[in-house]
Amino acid sequence: MPDISLTTFVVLCLAALAAGWIDAVVGGGGLLLLPALLLGLPASTPAAYALGTNKAVAIVGTTGAAVTYARKAPVDVRLAVRIGLAALAGSSAGAFFAAGMSTEVLKPVIMVVLLAVAAFVILRPAFGTAPATGPATRRQILAAIGLAGLGIGFYDGLIGPGTGTFLVLALTAVLHLDLVTASATAKIVNCCTNAGALATFAWQGTVLWQLAAVMAVFNLAGGTLGARTALKKGSGFVRGVLLTVVFALVAKLAYEQWIA
Repeated sequence: MPDISLTTFVVLCLAALAAGWIDAVVGGGGLLLLPALLLGLPASTPAAYALGTNKAVAIVGTTGAAVTYARKAPVDVRLAVRIGLAALAGSSAGAFFAAGMSTEVLKPVIMVVLLAVAAFVILRPAFGTAPATGPATRRQILAAIGLAGLGIGFYDGLIGPGTGTFLVLALTAVLHLDLVTASATAKIVNCCTNAGALATFAWQGTVLWQLAAVMAVFNLAGGTLGARTALKKGSGFVRGVLLTVVFALVAKLAYEQWIA
C-alpha cells in the first residue's frame, strides 16, 4: 500500500465508486478514476503504477456490470466476446505504435469527432432508443468486429480515454442496438481489453495490488449499481449520461492539448 493519507484513500475509494457507475451506464469511467490515481498517489510514484492500478480496479467493476447486464438485458454474449477478442488484438497493436506516434496530433481530431457525435445524438433524439429489429446480419457483425473491435481497440491501446463511450456509439450505430443493450455489450468487450492490459501491467510489476483490491470493491459496487440504473431508467437516461460524458471527454482532451 502506498504512503497516502486516510483522506486521500477515502477520496480514491469514492472516485472508484463513481467511476464504476459512470462506466457501467455509458463508459468513460477512466476519465475520473485515472486522474484521481495520478493526483492521489505520491508524486514520486511512476505514472505506470497509476495506469496498472487503474486497470486492476476497472476490470472488477466492468466484470460486475457485464454480469448484471447479461442476466437482465438481451445481450449476444458470443458476439460480444468475438468483438472483444478483436479489440484485444487492436489494443495490442495500438500500444505497439503508441511509443512512436505523437498523440498531440490526434487529440484535436478526436475532439472534432466527439463534437460531431454529440451534435448527431442531439439532433437525432431517436438514436439508440429503438430496440434491435432482429439478429445482426453477417455484414453488420463483420463491421462491428472491424470498427468496434479492431478500430476502437487500436485507439484504446494508442490513447485510451473514452474507449467505452466510443464502443457504445459504434455498437449502437453498426448493430442498430438500443443504448442499454449497446452498453451491456460494450462492458463484455471492455472485459477482454482490460484483461489484456492488466496482464501486461502485472507482468511489468506496475500494479499496486493492495490499493487496487480495496478500490475494486467500491468500483464493483458502482458498476453493479450503474448497470441496474441503466436497465431501470432505459435508453433515454443513458442518452443523457452519454452526452455528459462526451462533453467531459472533449473538455479533458482540450485541457491536455492547450492548457496543461
